[in-house]
Amino acid sequence: MPETVSAPDTTDAAAELRRRLDTTTATVGVVGLGYVGLPLAAEYAAQGFETRGIDLDEDRVRRLNAGDNYIEDLDDEAIEGLVEMGRLRATPHYEEGGEIDVWFLCVPTPVTETNEPDPTYIEAATRSIAPHLRPGQLVVLKSTTYPGTTEEVVAPILREEGPDGLTLGEDVFLAFSPERIDPGNEEYTTASTPIVAGGMTETGTDVARQALEQIIAEVHTVSGPKVAEMEKLLENIFRSVNIALVNELAQLCERMGDVSMWEVVEAAATKPFGFMPFYPGPGVGGHCIPIDPHYLSWLAEKHDFETSFITLSARINEEMPAAVVDSVVEALARQPVRLQDAEVLVLGVAFKGNVSDTRHAPAEKIIRLLHEKGVGDVRYHDPHVDAFQVPTGANGRVDEVPSVELTPETLQRHEVAVVVTDHDAMDPHLVVEHAPAVVDTRNALDAVTDPVLREKITLLGAG
Repeated sequence: MPETVSAPDTTDAAAELRRRLDTTTATVGVVGLGYVGLPLAAEYAAQGFETRGIDLDEDRVRRLNAGDNYIEDLDDEAIEGLVEMGRLRATPHYEEGGEIDVWFLCVPTPVTETNEPDPTYIEAATRSIAPHLRPGQLVVLKSTTYPGTTEEVVAPILREEGPDGLTLGEDVFLAFSPERIDPGNEEYTTASTPIVAGGMTETGTDVARQALEQIIAEVHTVSGPKVAEMEKLLENIFRSVNIALVNELAQLCERMGDVSMWEVVEAAATKPFGFMPFYPGPGVGGHCIPIDPHYLSWLAEKHDFETSFITLSARINEEMPAAVVDSVVEALARQPVRLQDAEVLVLGVAFKGNVSDTRHAPAEKIIRLLHEKGVGDVRYHDPHVDAFQVPTGANGRVDEVPSVELTPETLQRHEVAVVVTDHDAMDPHLVVEHAPAVVDTRNALDAVTDPVLREKITLLGAG
């Protein structure tokens, strides 16, 4: 890691924490062992730190302690080796919390049914670690959230429910450092992606930087947690807005009938400055992009401000599954089958290509809407996802969607195949040659050039 100059320590607690970090004797605790937490824990363990993961999912804890990796982006043998060496272990409890020097909170941050932030998981995790606080500890919130969470939610709980006599900023340090995880990205991993950090005090910022630099080469510090929290929202809303722009233009191109939005983007991308290509799709998924605009809109209302541009972009993206379903129904209408007798095959239910992550995947809403339209049977194929459920909206009930193998017979059986996720494992020629009709939401079938076969394809954003 690059050498950096630290600010002078103002407390013995900070000095002791720095010493433990410098000598790799600090114990790292990661709360939440999902797509963010487990890669983070693995990096610290790989650098020689004793690392303990805490997760309420006892099956996840059991698997990890057995050396069984469940995150696709991580190497199975590496995780097994770290567990065998004793550097990485998991528990569903906080009893040994007093031994932790650096806490990372990597818990979910969903929204409520009315699209307001739900800090329940952050509050619960903070309350669980508060009784175990002692001088020389650092707490870093990594969960994506609205500006103010660290100082207005986490800090008061630590003060009120932590041991008497501890002073936040002098004995215990608090910072926010947003995650930058891109599932399936082999170039930018937890260790190779620059990170941002902002503490409640100058010393807190500096010890957070030092803790993060143990595994990450480039740590950019900011003036406080709110800046870091807002920065994370900017990252994701930037993507949300630009995706909404091309999604809206894609629908216009369909109305025009003789312009392909895919060709338009390809042409615009030849400009070497002032443009970044974004592409149409069936909607947005993953944890951040579908959620973050609602965080900011909620916060804006608290300050008597309306984020109309951001809210509109979120709405456009949320409506894309319905546009996809309309295209599927139109494709069915061109075939000699009643809607209630039709069979539709969804190709891909993960939220993006080549990963197994189904959080907020557009496929969920597409399948639910197809059921509501009265389509007879909907099945799916996804080489990365073994099981997939869709909520029906009735009494919290969820329906298991049947999974099928991708074979010529399977494709021929379904009146329409709809490409929702562009996994590399999908053979475009197999799909187009055997499916009676195909709705392609990702331009995943571009390799099929035969004009007769292309007549089968309805491409999102193409006239």
